Amino acid sequence: MKALGQHVIASIGWDRDREWTGTREAIDRALEAGVGGFLIRGGPRYEVAQLARALHAHSSVPLLVAADLERGAGERFHGAVAFPPAGALASLDDADAVHRAARITARDARALGINWALGPVCDLDLDNGNPIVGTRGFGGDAQRVATLAAEWIDACQSESVLACAKHFPGHGRTHLDSHLALPVQEESLTELLASDLLPFRAAVDSGVASVMTAHVAFQALDRESLPATLSAPTLTLLRGDLGFQGLIVTDALDMGGVLNGRDEGEAAVRALAAGCDLLLAPSDPAGVVQALAAARDAGRLDAERLVASRQRRDWWATWGRWLPDGRGPTLDDRTWAKQVSDKVLRVLRGRVPWVPPACEVVVVDEDPASTAPSRWAFVQALQALGRTVNVVPGATAAGEGVLVIAVFADVMAGKGHVSLTPQSRLTVRLAVQAARTLKRDSLVVLFGHPRVADELPDAQHVLCAWCGDKGMQEAAARALCS
Repeated sequence: MKALGQHVIASIGWDRDREWTGTREAIDRALEAGVGGFLIRGGPRYEVAQLARALHAHSSVPLLVAADLERGAGERFHGAVAFPPAGALASLDDADAVHRAARITARDARALGINWALGPVCDLDLDNGNPIVGTRGFGGDAQRVATLAAEWIDACQSESVLACAKHFPGHGRTHLDSHLALPVQEESLTELLASDLLPFRAAVDSGVASVMTAHVAFQALDRESLPATLSAPTLTLLRGDLGFQGLIVTDALDMGGVLNGRDEGEAAVRALAAGCDLLLAPSDPAGVVQALAAARDAGRLDAERLVASRQRRDWWATWGRWLPDGRGPTLDDRTWAKQVSDKVLRVLRGRVPWVPPACEVVVVDEDPASTAPSRWAFVQALQALGRTVNVVPGATAAGEGVLVIAVFADVMAGKGHVSLTPQSRLTVRLAVQAARTLKRDSLVVLFGHPRVADELPDAQHVLCAWCGDKGMQEAAARALCS
């Protein structure tokens, strides 16, 4: 049973209110089951480092300790270095900036005890209605995405941290959120080879340690319209045509796109049977191990293939084996991260008006409160820069100067949409009109994809900050007060 446990990557979640409460017993059960790694989701830097150190020390096998670090370790962990999303970095047209961001991210990860960065996103940003990719990707030009993804991988792995190209064979054409349902794509294999697959080919050629599958069905690759995670023909394309020899890991197993009427244990069995090596973040790791054991005993899983998968896991876990590393990011690294966050800001319309010492801010929030970063970072940053901030539903007669409208419209797991809701568009329109009636300017600070600005035709001034992470909120505040 413990050998089968090595195929499982258990999830550990930080809760703002309960912290690690409730996770200790689950961690002990996962270690007892012999899991091959952990995915850490959130927490303060110092406590995450303590936790990761304990995991490495108490595991009977070399562990893969993973985190989603697409936008730097600061995306997940308080006190770590944050970066703008890939789309923002790509807008600088500077491969060296992507390289340095990835290298600092990996250095930060090692200091935290994390040896597996689940990035970069190799999906193309092709569709305005795609609820998954957006600013997470390097853009819509396949060759450019391929170049920048390879740059990110090379820099990350130069610091002995495994990178992960995701989500194979591409999530850029979907209109459904695979956290909620199974997207089905009809593009031909010729079209996929000429576009969506180019970044993954570049990732494989660059020696990427791992590839994450998409919970997306591609009819050109699988006649049964199974999600790529469960599709032997799709994974054969990765192993055969692309020649990938590293680890194939599923996207999270608690997502609707892979469950789609089946239970988690069955999804896990079918994923390994199709050619995956590792099973990411099942809600019940022990139950999944039991399902794998039953499937193995019933002859549904090939014993030799399972051994080969575990050998791949062992090789990469040993390659990235964590040792105490106190280096971490330098002061120069942290300063540069702030500078690059300032640099990616874009004035999409009008200009950035002067913000008075006492300013009014309207907050329009599209993102799930349970997973979104705190919205107060923007307000607190303005206050730290000498502004007195009054958060209001709209412009008031007591206010003066520009009305700041902060619109949070990020791409987020389980959100299911990327366009602004009618209510949000109406809120912005009414706020702009109220400011105009009071003969005041209004400035929309957009914490989302630049194209969302097209949904706000009434906004006279628009500053794009790309995403709602704390670092970009602070960068936007600096731009308003400079």
